[in-house]
Amino acid sequence: MSQTNVAQQKSLKEQLVGTWIMTSCDPKQPYCPNADGSLSYGPNGRYTWVILSRDRPKVSETGPVDRAVVSAEQYKAMGQGTVAQFGTWSVNEADKTLTQHAESSFFGAGSGSDVKLNISFTGDELKTVFPSGSSFTWKKTPPPQQTLQ
Repeated sequence: MSQTNVAQQKSLKEQLVGTWIMTSCDPKQPYCPNADGSLSYGPNGRYTWVILSRDRPKVSETGPVDRAVVSAEQYKAMGQGTVAQFGTWSVNEADKTLTQHAESSFFGAGSGSDVKLNISFTGDELKTVFPSGSSFTWKKTPPPQQTLQ
């Protein structure tokens, strides 16, 4: 690699900042088959992570849901198909790891817990591997187009 390429290579932190759409999800996870996901890393060190199974029960096709009429079974099925959390993040450039510190989580890691992920990049794709071995692949979305008002 030439010195020019090394100088132009972005840090892991710079590469992570942005919004990512899930392209593959570990099939061993109950929420992964037929799922959509979004992951955002802000330059301020904050993240959000959401995965939703498309097989979750639909309680309303249009309009807001009256939660009072949703059954316990429907809530359970919706919860089993949902992963959502937010918190802070940091990277270790030397060992190519990402640490997510969950401040709150719907399912999985609880508030105040840290998870250290191995990360790798191939073009505009990010692969995250959890300590359990579960892996997820994400594709970076382009920044939104700015419109002049």
